[in-house]
Amino acid sequence: MKRPNRLSTIFFVLFLLFSHSLTWAASTPESRPNVLVILVDDLGYGDLSSYGATDLKSPHIDALLNRGMKFRNFYANCPVCSPTRAALLTGHYQDLVGVPGVIRTHPENSWGYLKPSAVTLADLFGSAGYQTAIIGKWHLGLESPNTPNERGFDLFRGFLGDMMDDYYLHRRHNVNYMRWNQETIDPKGHATDLFTDWTCEYLKQQAKSESPFLLYLAYNAPHTPIQPPQDWQEKVKQREAEIDPSRAKLVALIEHLDAGIGKVIQTLDETGLSNNTLIVFSSDNGGQLSVGANNGPLRAGKQSMYEGGLKVPTGVVWKNHITPHSQTDFMAMSMDIFPTVCEASVIKVPAEIDGVSFLPTLEGKQQEPLRAHWFFRRREGGNRYGGKTIEAVRSGQWKLLQNSPFEPLELYDLKADPLETNNLAEKNRSRFNQLSVLLRAEIQRYGSVPWQKPLTSTSKD
Repeated sequence: MKRPNRLSTIFFVLFLLFSHSLTWAASTPESRPNVLVILVDDLGYGDLSSYGATDLKSPHIDALLNRGMKFRNFYANCPVCSPTRAALLTGHYQDLVGVPGVIRTHPENSWGYLKPSAVTLADLFGSAGYQTAIIGKWHLGLESPNTPNERGFDLFRGFLGDMMDDYYLHRRHNVNYMRWNQETIDPKGHATDLFTDWTCEYLKQQAKSESPFLLYLAYNAPHTPIQPPQDWQEKVKQREAEIDPSRAKLVALIEHLDAGIGKVIQTLDETGLSNNTLIVFSSDNGGQLSVGANNGPLRAGKQSMYEGGLKVPTGVVWKNHITPHSQTDFMAMSMDIFPTVCEASVIKVPAEIDGVSFLPTLEGKQQEPLRAHWFFRRREGGNRYGGKTIEAVRSGQWKLLQNSPFEPLELYDLKADPLETNNLAEKNRSRFNQLSVLLRAEIQRYGSVPWQKPLTSTSKD
């Protein structure tokens, strides 16, 4: 046998060392992607040009979605704010982290308390060497220990509460919930502009950092009050001569939001960060019909267990990893964002979470459905709900739902009836009973987690 010469052996060893160094470099924190999660508030499924709106122009969000993959079957965990945010940040069904309903200022009308032991996305990314930040709306607690800085975020610059009574005054029930970390602040300007400017400032700072970042940008637009800047409203009225006045205000608020997101993406491009930043765009629930929202052809909207309350516009962008202008019918939901961005960032996903990564789909690979059964739930007060819950379970093409705690369960075949017009509860008792059993078992599972503040804690509400 011919022996290799000494020079070829040296080259072979150097090749192995070089290959190993590339593998090591690919797994170091410095080479991991930055992660930007943009969550907007109450954006209807049909309230972007790219999702069918004809009286609204959203060029910047549309352009962003064109850089990656647009989802046609993405669902919020819940048809209202706090629960979806809890699911997104923990990777769990919201009830399993103590947030089945909206967290509010007054205890008698607050329906959630974030579980103290719940591990957040910020906790995991911070432990992995990421800089973590939230800019915008928090809505998962108004006081210690459930403030952003205590739940894993290095930086919080935004609003603790559920909604603003005025986009310029930034108050709720005359309480100032605006914070820069733990400090109460009183900035001037429209909330959308503030959150945009703060985000651009943060990105410019991070462009100089050697550490990757996780940024959760949570706009409160287009949530009520529908309060766009006046010049944006006038522009819509001039362009859309026949538009309903209430619709015009909402369209203006969304277009103003779109411009803000455009500035954020422009900053990513100008700093070079977009070359290695994974961007997720989604909404926390469907649009509110009473203020003129458009949920496309879907039934109902925000607060509802029908499709219009749950299905939301969503897209994911990651240069050189996700094919531009791609679209998918693959089904995923808010809590699946958690394991997806973890996997993309080479961060170990906690084994016990309910979310499942859809990274293979983003990379153009075939993927089995994330789960056999999909659950949606919400707890609420007032005479309409009485502190009780509404819920839904979807299994394949079948969906069982109860949209009022005081009305019977309804059964729909979404394949044959995507608009949920033909209730089959009485005609298909076998399927009805099958899904009822699944729903009851899930409700029992949720019962193990408290959703009210522990009695031993001191309230400042």
